[in-house]
Amino acid sequence: MWFKNLRVYRLTREFTLSAEQLNELLEPDTFTPCGSQDMARYGWVAPLGRHGSELVHAANGYLMVCAKKQEKVIPAAVVNEKVEEMAQAIADKEARSVGRKERQNLKDEVLLEMRPKAFARSRLQFAYIDPKDGWIVVNASSAKAAEELLENLREAISSLSVVPLTAKNIPQQSMTHWLSAPEAPVNFEFGNECELRDPQEAGSVIRCKNQDLCAEEIHNHLVAGMQVHKLGLIWRDGVELMVDDQLAIKRLKFSDAVTEKADNVDADSAAQRFDVEFSVMTLEISALLKDLLQAFGGLNTDTASVDEIVARATREDREQTLAAEVEEV
Repeated sequence: MWFKNLRVYRLTREFTLSAEQLNELLEPDTFTPCGSQDMARYGWVAPLGRHGSELVHAANGYLMVCAKKQEKVIPAAVVNEKVEEMAQAIADKEARSVGRKERQNLKDEVLLEMRPKAFARSRLQFAYIDPKDGWIVVNASSAKAAEELLENLREAISSLSVVPLTAKNIPQQSMTHWLSAPEAPVNFEFGNECELRDPQEAGSVIRCKNQDLCAEEIHNHLVAGMQVHKLGLIWRDGVELMVDDQLAIKRLKFSDAVTEKADNVDADSAAQRFDVEFSVMTLEISALLKDLLQAFGGLNTDTASVDEIVARATREDREQTLAAEVEEV
């Protein structure tokens, strides 16, 4: 149940629904498996799985939800091969070529025939709402998966106003400064991974793994103008993580010292064990996010997109440089 990736969104309006109210709103969209002709289904399931029935699990003011997505798996190569066989049969029988539109119709026929027999693949997507701090934390490695959950949550409760979590300082500029110093922010130390990119040359990327990030060769790349877009950090000796230029967190790993906090609590059932782990994890993540935001200059309450924030900072840098040049003249 321990989250491995964090996509964090800020609530721009107070979240006032109780666990009971949220559960009631999610019930009409409870997950049902794919039918014979469905390619995909999406719905809500109990976070506790077979150990629970409620669609919302509440603990210490946090509300956890879980979405399930099921998709039929039909390999494209198999479909294309079947379509090619059918098109060739038509061409041989009628002595004519098969056009693009007709091939598309054949493809639709093949898919219609294969769907009932296709294997179904399922995945679970966990997230929790933190009404006190005004965050929604999704355990997703991609923005697309996180936003899919948020969109379905928005449809279920009719209104959900969120924006991606952003800080006052531009992440790549801050991380580049830390590594150039080199000095990690308060309560953090450097891990052993980073990704450097050249802002002047698209596609110029250097990925370092199992490396001393304070080594001279990495410093030389920074002096040459490369910027840090992903950086491995260790927080309070208890959590390892990789943070990127969108403030997304990946490869989140809780130390034994953290997980033992849950292990040391007696739990008589799987449900109680889940509850304890959820409580420990959310408290740790809450403190981690606050320290991380502080390291990046604090929370940015501007609702502008990340691209707009970066563009604004770049424009301000150009203006400051121009002003300095004029002053020198």
